[in-house]
Amino acid sequence: MTDGSALKGLAIADPKGKLIFKSGLDEDKRLALLLGDPDWLTEAAQARLKPILFTDARYTALVTRIEAGTLVLLFKGVSDTVLTFFTNVDFAFDIIEHILTDPFDAMAVVDARDRLVYISPVHEKFFGLRPGEGTGRPVKQVIENTRLPHVIRSGVAEIGQIQRMGERERVVSRHPIRHDGKVVGAIGRVMFKGPQQVEALSKRINVLEKQIASYKSESDEQRKGETFLSAIIGKSAAIERVRDLIRKVAPLDVPVLVQGESGTGKELVAQALHMLSPRHKSRLVTVNAAALPLTLVEAELFGYAAGSFTGADRNGRAGKFEQADKGTIFLDEIGDMPLEVQSKLLRVLQDRVVERVGGDKPSQVDFRLVSATNRDLEDFVERDRFRLDLYYRISPICIPMPSLSERLEDIPLLVEHFLTDLSARYQRPKPEADEVLFDFLMDRPWPGNIRELRHMIERAFVFCEGDRLRPDDFRGLPVQQSPASPVSSPEPGAQRGMGTLRDTLEQVERNLIAETLNLFGGNKKRAAEHLGISRSYLYKKIEA
Repeated sequence: MTDGSALKGLAIADPKGKLIFKSGLDEDKRLALLLGDPDWLTEAAQARLKPILFTDARYTALVTRIEAGTLVLLFKGVSDTVLTFFTNVDFAFDIIEHILTDPFDAMAVVDARDRLVYISPVHEKFFGLRPGEGTGRPVKQVIENTRLPHVIRSGVAEIGQIQRMGERERVVSRHPIRHDGKVVGAIGRVMFKGPQQVEALSKRINVLEKQIASYKSESDEQRKGETFLSAIIGKSAAIERVRDLIRKVAPLDVPVLVQGESGTGKELVAQALHMLSPRHKSRLVTVNAAALPLTLVEAELFGYAAGSFTGADRNGRAGKFEQADKGTIFLDEIGDMPLEVQSKLLRVLQDRVVERVGGDKPSQVDFRLVSATNRDLEDFVERDRFRLDLYYRISPICIPMPSLSERLEDIPLLVEHFLTDLSARYQRPKPEADEVLFDFLMDRPWPGNIRELRHMIERAFVFCEGDRLRPDDFRGLPVQQSPASPVSSPEPGAQRGMGTLRDTLEQVERNLIAETLNLFGGNKKRAAEHLGISRSYLYKKIEA
């Protein structure tokens, strides 16, 4: 007998349980006594694999019925894992038999001398062998292109390898088998009938991976769109209604008109509509409709061909509508667009065709229209300042933006957001807002809305001393009188405080522009970027 977990002994008992042959049992006398017990033999024969556990030794017995009685093969040195398996699994022998005879998972086993010691029935049939005919022969004489000898030498497993056998290819795995750290043989198993099955599985996996990638992309895009929605700061009922409208309307390719006072964040709505729409992978092109000069409006909106006028780019230039092809065009301040420009815009919205200035080739354009205004367009239509047909074209869906006075409860969130942003921008510690600051700010009128609030927070942040922002930090800032507050009686004949809402808004806008220019030392580019307006619009307001 050999050492390790190899066969240690064997015995044959007659039907009455008397040992009629034994070999290798002399080393441990307890084995002969146990194997001579008819009850143990009966129980072991039913289990077929039976662990034998003594205090100082343990064996595994393979027990089977034969004509002469019962045959017992004894093995010693079996690992804890194997013993646990045999002890806990009543049908362990059936599992082993299934593995050895599985027609869909063929097996070949070689010893350290490259001799074939076992080959499963399905393999024998494939190679045209009778049962047991290949046992004991060098494996290379039986299995074409086998690499089992190489695995024995290298001790390295080979997983999922293609092996050609005759006119067929098989996908196989090869594993070295070790005992006490030494390679004692190798096992080869056919994982699939052929590469076609692997290819089919691979295709299925690819389909699933693409589906997962698609779901992940949709999820990422949804999160990205929600990020733009969260840029609309606030938790008031008014702002939640705006977000709900955006979510409902964004997926639809319908024109949207965003209406609200100056400084309420209409451009944020346009960005969210675009990012939550099917067009989000294309451009969002913003046009300040009020700042379009009459002499260049066609060139700006529709582009121009090469050499169409003096000073034109030699290669020509695409207009805003061409730039927005497959994307979204955002016409801001459309209520201030001159009537002459409105008629030209209407034709593009109707026909979805643009022709560059100086060109002769009309181009089809595909865009989603989002417009915004702080004007009462219905009133403008009544006063012949805005075309009725254009109004219908741009406003199938209207999203009203609440003024800051309609959402005062959002001021604490807005202040915290602005302070965080300003702290990062100016690389200064973020001050805490004093407890009474929010009440102070909520008691004020805000004709300039969120833009005015941010401007005042920024000025107070600059002059804040210490780690808390208090109402005192707003000293010297312009104070707006609430319409409900008492005012001093005007002198006879005077009309103080009787300006229109438009006049008041324009005055606030002029004040903000002047203060911002002062803040940035007269730098108009930085002032325009800070205010969120174009430089052309800034120049227009300065010259007004």
